[in-house]
Amino acid sequence: MSNPFDYPLLVLFFSLPIFWASAWLGGRLRSWRKSPNGEGGEDFSLIVGGTLTLLGLIIGFTFSMAVGRYDQRKNYEEQEANAIGTEYVRADLLPAADAAKVRGLLRSYLDQRILYYVSRDAQQLRQIDKQSTQLQAEMWSAVSTPALAHPTCVATLAVSGMNDVLNTQGYSQAAWWNRIPAGAWLLMIAIAIFSNVLVGYSARKGSLLFLLILPAALSITLFLIADIDSPRNGVIHVRPQNLESTAGSFGPR
Repeated sequence: MSNPFDYPLLVLFFSLPIFWASAWLGGRLRSWRKSPNGEGGEDFSLIVGGTLTLLGLIIGFTFSMAVGRYDQRKNYEEQEANAIGTEYVRADLLPAADAAKVRGLLRSYLDQRILYYVSRDAQQLRQIDKQSTQLQAEMWSAVSTPALAHPTCVATLAVSGMNDVLNTQGYSQAAWWNRIPAGAWLLMIAIAIFSNVLVGYSARKGSLLFLLILPAALSITLFLIADIDSPRNGVIHVRPQNLESTAGSFGPR
């Protein structure tokens, strides 16, 4: 099932009217109550301040989670590039025919990994996953077969390098699946709604423009968090810079 938080613009467009409506509702509740005590006294001000503080803490923690996952995806992209580049060099440890086969497979595999990072089409991504799995099986066979035929310490290095290539792809995939939990999103949105209701209720002047300030700030903040947390959609992405650099270092085909 598609994750709605994979689309940062939808988060922005849906959260803004919801938060604004919450602030407007708070203002209407104040006008309906017609309390002579103004905003409710010091106790009510304490509640508003505590709720906004809690909201700020939750937003800060969630933003930190999103940035941490983004950095994790970047680090594993770098590890993938290093593993592929190292195995390309270690292919020299194999017999000439096997070395040429391994290098050709690594080039094709590297192309698929770069496409995985830049593609946004679901059907193309399924095809990339299928081809990557097939290439992984062929690469492992290409290094394990000569290593079993001539088991030496030198051949073991080539096998170990290929094992790193396969492992780093799994780590990268796991990092892309590691997202902010839905429960954290729902909690943050719920507290944001309560905060807007309280701010609207405590506002002395409930003009539409005044009540739009906090909802707009919160909506933009949620948009940024969703953008950083989303691996493919939005503006902020992990570009395969290291993988592309490794492909360039291999030289012409």
